[in-house]
Amino acid sequence: MPLINISLRAGKPDSYRQAIFDGLYRAMRETLGVPEDDQFMTIREHEPANFRTSTSCYGVSRTEDVVYIQITVFDSRTTEQKKALFKRTAELLGDNPGIAPGNVFINVLESAPENWSVGHGVAQFA
Repeated sequence: MPLINISLRAGKPDSYRQAIFDGLYRAMRETLGVPEDDQFMTIREHEPANFRTSTSCYGVSRTEDVVYIQITVFDSRTTEQKKALFKRTAELLGDNPGIAPGNVFINVLESAPENWSVGHGVAQFA
């Protein structure tokens, strides 16, 4: 049950944004065992004045094409699964839409299952 929020600079075509959605979904299916059709993702585009990134922090070279990806998931994933997710996402987004690996910035937030309601005011996973 991942919930994904993606931030990037404004101006990329629809096909670029759709490729990000597709790559993330595939990476999660392959590494986290996300069920089929479990897709809850948004993209927020920011004008240059509202988007800043460090170009060399932590030994990673980045450009203005950096994509911030924040994934909220149940607190049941292992460190190995998360490492696999990071690697596979960078690979897939490198293939399509062509994002350089250093520009794929991912943050995983973990939440207990009882903290989720996916509709009807019901705690489906509690």
